[in-house]
Amino acid sequence: MIPLYSVSKMRSGKQSKKEYGNERTNTPRNYHIYAIYVAPGCGKCITKEAETQKISYNRPMKAWKIIFWIVIAIVLIFGVVTSITTNLFEAQADPGTNIHSDPAERVAWSDISGYWDFYISNTVTVFGSKIEGYAESAIGDISLDCATTRNGNICTSSNYGICNGPGPHNIDGTCTNGNASGILSGYAWNDAIGWVSFNCNQTNHGGPDVCISNPYGVTINGVSGDFEGFAWNDIEGWIGFHGSSTKVATTWRATSSIAYLESSIFDTGEEGGVVLNSIIWQGTQPSGTSVDFQIAVSNSPTGPWTFIGPGGSEFTYYGASCPAAATSFPGAGADTPICIDKLQSASSRYLRYKVRLISNLSRTESPEINDIVLNWSR
Repeated sequence: MIPLYSVSKMRSGKQSKKEYGNERTNTPRNYHIYAIYVAPGCGKCITKEAETQKISYNRPMKAWKIIFWIVIAIVLIFGVVTSITTNLFEAQADPGTNIHSDPAERVAWSDISGYWDFYISNTVTVFGSKIEGYAESAIGDISLDCATTRNGNICTSSNYGICNGPGPHNIDGTCTNGNASGILSGYAWNDAIGWVSFNCNQTNHGGPDVCISNPYGVTINGVSGDFEGFAWNDIEGWIGFHGSSTKVATTWRATSSIAYLESSIFDTGEEGGVVLNSIIWQGTQPSGTSVDFQIAVSNSPTGPWTFIGPGGSEFTYYGASCPAAATSFPGAGADTPICIDKLQSASSRYLRYKVRLISNLSRTESPEINDIVLNWSR
């Protein structure tokens, strides 16, 4: 919390009482006294020449009235300061959400229904394992989690949600495989348009893998907190999260530390190319950590090099043990073959890999790799 200002109490000093002779008067606070001038040598008599002169006099304010006006001034100053402070920090998240309140940093865009506001409901919150709450739009709520809808928890009748990392989303509203990677997966729901997919590979959520024909996904930048990429709906089409003038941004940052390493170029020496079957790594993988891979292939030593995972997507990583060629969190672990989709490397002479190392959420443990072995065949 940011402190505004501290105000010390003010003690009013004693007021002196001004007296005129020994007389007491009940004259109002603002009043006039007429002094009668006596002619010289006439004693107490009043001559015709006597004149009167109007004298203005203001009685000092009482202490309680001074305090009253001081309190009024403090209230007015506090109101102004509060207004200024609110404007200065309007881009910060509301306590009920960690999405930015700035109109340019809280909305996704659909060419059909327009803006999807992720801040206004004061419910959308990004966590290390999942996203909770619901966005609002012209077509109604975009529910991101069955456990935190406008109508409460409905997971027992309809299990869905957005995980921060691989799925699945469980019926108790959790994403046990969430790894704070910022790579979102799973489905949101809207009563008018149905399912909204946040990743081209939804096999962990009971959906298809369409990454080969239609690679897409929504990610959260671990440095800036910006949402990036596109979600998909069969009616709305693409929903963009990072446009030229608007985006969705969060104060959340990845609690896991993630490191990447890209290999040098491996020349198999086979003119007709090879097929990459699997990857084995040697080292240690403590509980809560993970190691997984992407591959890139080419028939030229200069590339181009495009690192992809299951389904041909740049948003997925190979981590499952053979025979599956799929994502997994945590990864299969050391000394365990991780199968690669053979179609992705067929007839390619040059091979590269990208390895991703993910620490546990508290950043107290991280994997260690000593060696990596590529298994390929002609």
